[in-house]
Amino acid sequence: MSGHSKWSQIKRQKGATDAAKSKTFSRFARLIAIESKKAGGDVSSPGLATAIERAKAVNMPKDSIERAVSKGTSKDAGDLEQVVYEWYGPGGTALIIDALTDNKNRTTQEIKHLISKSGFELGTPGSALWAFAKSPSGEFTPNEPLMDLSEADEEALGKIFEQLDEHEDVQRVFTNARGYENTGD
Repeated sequence: MSGHSKWSQIKRQKGATDAAKSKTFSRFARLIAIESKKAGGDVSSPGLATAIERAKAVNMPKDSIERAVSKGTSKDAGDLEQVVYEWYGPGGTALIIDALTDNKNRTTQEIKHLISKSGFELGTPGSALWAFAKSPSGEFTPNEPLMDLSEADEEALGKIFEQLDEHEDVQRVFTNARGYENTGD
């Protein structure tokens, strides 16, 4: 039974879980900081309240949430800005990428590169927004009818979502593809 250590297996699983939590918490911390900046630290504002509720839903610790709110009202918060990218993906589906970045030019080039590796290009502002309705809290909801994808297009879209999920500036991705309409996180 050499090479079979229960602790080794637990350590590996815990490491993967902790890395995923850390990534999720840092995304929500950035979102809370930018919403706190917009609201001037007012926790009862709709955008900040929504961001805090979403963070609580993934079990983000209270002290981390408070730290992110205070960071949004400090002088350091001026570095983050929200950016929205629009494009058309596999099967002609409209996609919107919502990102928070400290360097808009760098993020734009990274997103362009990531998308171009899959054979697509960023659209101009407003080119894909027609397919979505935007709520006051900043959520994009796809308008009917939703797009049906072939099996190959679904697979390609899944790969693109995985690549975008790895990018630290990307907060959420919205699409009008059937079966993916609630994948904003």
